[in-house]
Amino acid sequence: MKKQSTGPLVLVDGSSYLFRAFHGLPPLTNSKGQDTGAIYGVVNMLRSLMKDYDPSHVAVVFDAKGKTFRDDIYPEYKANRPPMPNELRSQIEPLHQIVKAMGFPLIIEDGVEADDVIGTLARQASEQSIECVISTGDKDMAQLVDEHVTLINTMTNTKMDKAGVSEKFGVPAELIIDFLAMKGDKVDNIPGIPGVGDKSAVAMLNGIGGVHKIYENLDQIKTLEFRGAKTMAAKIEQYKEQALLSYELATIKCDLSLPYEPDTLAMQEIDKAKLAELFAEYEFKRWLAEVSDNAKDVQKTASEPTQDSHSNESNMSSDFDASKYEVIFAQKDLDKWIEKLNQAPYYAVDTETTSLDYMQAELVGLCFCVDDNEACYIPLAHDYPDAPEQLNRDEVLAQLKPLLEDISPKKIGQHIKYDKNVLANYQINLQGILSDTMLASYVLNSVATRHDMDSLSLKYLGHKTITFEEIAGKGAKQLTFNQISIEEAALYAAEDADVTLRLYKQLAKLLDEQGSLSAVLNDIEVPLASALATVEQNGVLIDSQRLNQQSQDLAKRIMELEKEVHELAGEAFNLGSTKQLQHILFDKMSLPVLKKTPKGAPSTAEEVLQELALQYELPERIMQYRGLTKLKNTYTDKLPKMLNHRTGRVHTSYHQAITATGRLSSTDPNLQNIPIRTPEGRQVRQAFIARPGYKVVAADYSQIELRIMAHLSGDKGLLEAFASGKDIHSATAAEVFDTPLEQVETNQRRNAKAINFGLIYGMSAFGLSKQLNIPRHDAQKYMNLYFERYPGVLKYMETTREDAKTNGYVSTVFNRRLYLPEINASNSARRKGAERAAINAPMQGTAADIIKKAMLDVDKWIQQNNNDDVLMIMQVHDELVFEIKEDVLEEATNKIIDIMEKAVSLDVPLVVEAGIGDNWDEAH
Repeated sequence: MKKQSTGPLVLVDGSSYLFRAFHGLPPLTNSKGQDTGAIYGVVNMLRSLMKDYDPSHVAVVFDAKGKTFRDDIYPEYKANRPPMPNELRSQIEPLHQIVKAMGFPLIIEDGVEADDVIGTLARQASEQSIECVISTGDKDMAQLVDEHVTLINTMTNTKMDKAGVSEKFGVPAELIIDFLAMKGDKVDNIPGIPGVGDKSAVAMLNGIGGVHKIYENLDQIKTLEFRGAKTMAAKIEQYKEQALLSYELATIKCDLSLPYEPDTLAMQEIDKAKLAELFAEYEFKRWLAEVSDNAKDVQKTASEPTQDSHSNESNMSSDFDASKYEVIFAQKDLDKWIEKLNQAPYYAVDTETTSLDYMQAELVGLCFCVDDNEACYIPLAHDYPDAPEQLNRDEVLAQLKPLLEDISPKKIGQHIKYDKNVLANYQINLQGILSDTMLASYVLNSVATRHDMDSLSLKYLGHKTITFEEIAGKGAKQLTFNQISIEEAALYAAEDADVTLRLYKQLAKLLDEQGSLSAVLNDIEVPLASALATVEQNGVLIDSQRLNQQSQDLAKRIMELEKEVHELAGEAFNLGSTKQLQHILFDKMSLPVLKKTPKGAPSTAEEVLQELALQYELPERIMQYRGLTKLKNTYTDKLPKMLNHRTGRVHTSYHQAITATGRLSSTDPNLQNIPIRTPEGRQVRQAFIARPGYKVVAADYSQIELRIMAHLSGDKGLLEAFASGKDIHSATAAEVFDTPLEQVETNQRRNAKAINFGLIYGMSAFGLSKQLNIPRHDAQKYMNLYFERYPGVLKYMETTREDAKTNGYVSTVFNRRLYLPEINASNSARRKGAERAAINAPMQGTAADIIKKAMLDVDKWIQQNNNDDVLMIMQVHDELVFEIKEDVLEEATNKIIDIMEKAVSLDVPLVVEAGIGDNWDEAH
């Protein structure tokens, strides 16, 4: 009698997950440029699997190199598959090493596929009544399912038993081989029977039986109810040999002679030393921390939550003790905590509200933390049935107001700008902000992780937080915070504050180790959060009537364009359908295919249509249609609906921790993407207006990135051109084309402008030739001439690329680091993309830092002068927009220009141009 395992036997289809992780997840590389995304995906899956099943017996099975017996049967087997990319091939051996070091039995058998090994072991397990779970994303494995064998797809977290197979495929597991044999499989190049699809295969298999039975009863096919049943028998008979071949190819072998059986596949001891070495090499830092001497067991700390229903406390790492969190119902306890906060050197603060929209959000509770596990939650407005009596919100806020408005820097938050905005709705001006953990993580490395609390807690603390969905549910039935029981809410909220405080300490230490990064955080990003909060609260006034009229005009023009497109195409089709557009452009009109999708179809992406539009009328009209439709849907229809009922204004949200380079982004609405070069875009800008007695003022840095290029490169020619106030594009044209400055022609200046801006973005001669529509050798000649005239620029670009490859990052003038994880990637396209980014990032990042410093200085001037006559209402790339009272218009505008031009000192002068108007378009 064979010994049975204590849990299910888990068989992992390693090859299936390797390919799915590689193609389904974003590409990842370490600082050396080694590809790591597929390794990360598979290891992540294995960790999750171990947490869910905790099996004693398991095997991870991979395909061997070389051909299998199926290739001998049918040489075209899997012939459709492209060769394995080098970026994936390079990850296989490291993954095998990690799998073995994690203690998993690793199986690779020559001459057969992983499916056959899994099939054999699953059959053996079933015959011994051992429960078996096959972890795979391969639909072919459904043929192995029986009363003891189930499938789990860990990437989508779906399980499939016998009933599940029938539900998904329409036939029972016993007929899956027949199903695959009849309809074929494009992925594996199994031919099947031409003309047989899912519906006809299901009808025949359920009506008659398996493939062999169908061939014995061909006359019964015409009695079945599916389209084409009357003529199907002849087709089936014609392709009998092909169908039987397909049956053989689709059949997973379950009778291999293997040197191991289910009971011999026990989990082994983890080799922590080897794992630590591998995790360090491939830079899986959180996993590395787990296998270090003070770490938790690798298998017990899965990176994804278990699907079992555990209490929230079970998600907490051992050093988090929720039992110490306090819920404040009594005045004496509130008094004690206020004293505690006053005495603390610093503390974390967090608001719990009813909405993510800071202008709509109502305060439900507050939480504070002064030390590890020493946190509290003050419920203020939970209103579910039978909610316990809570302290009066207004009275609590009145008591906390002096504490929260104290200017001594003590408060720490995670995305504290939101909390500042919410408290402003209750007439509390949150001040004395010491740090923001979201911004600390962003400054440390903008591309290392997402910067939300859940992600940061996992990355830097190794702790899985309670998520909002766990206490509030999902989708349309999701509760708002006031509807959640205080017991659950308190645990969630106090943990937020506790995690925030711990993150602050951990990230402060990491930032200090990097020297100048702390200054970027403390001198730019943290104070900017408060300045941005003011801009957001100010909001911007819009003319809804003008936008409504424009929506009507756009709707009319969009209909006209759709008609023109249909006439040019010679037929009506859905312009929103990629498939129909591909057919019209490339099948019917035979336009050149410039780029293909990952699946090999002709691309209709925007950059493709833009290039085609230069030569063909149809894509040019389609681009117009897309542009106007987007403008209507995003702005003219939407903006009037976004007016706040209390202020009568539109309030955007500015994000400091989204872009890689330090630039701000804007959402709900996005005010930074309104076109300025099209008449329709300018009409939208005309709807951004000022109050009566006020004007809109737009102050814009002139050619800021080119000036930064001159500063960074130290090129004498560029520095001289800017110092003498020359038009930089004309000056460049004069140098490149060896023409006196006063004789530079319009076309020469246009070409020089393309070179100037192209070099900022690391453009190649090929890219320049496309932009200027000139031969590549002419573009190369222009670039060579440029570098002859401005040799400092060439030297800067070469040095920057080399520094980026050595360090893995580049820096702005103010020492913000911009990491480039793919700068040493083996994939040349990704590596060259990172090299282009290395050239541009210091300029774009420095420009972002300059506008941020200018915002801080302007905000300080406004605050110091209690200047209600000047409102900063928008930030758009290199531009600040104000609403200024007419009485002080000239004086205030000149002061703003002066502040912005003196915000930083570079080797070239900063120049700010300001415009004034009744609306934003007039002011620009």
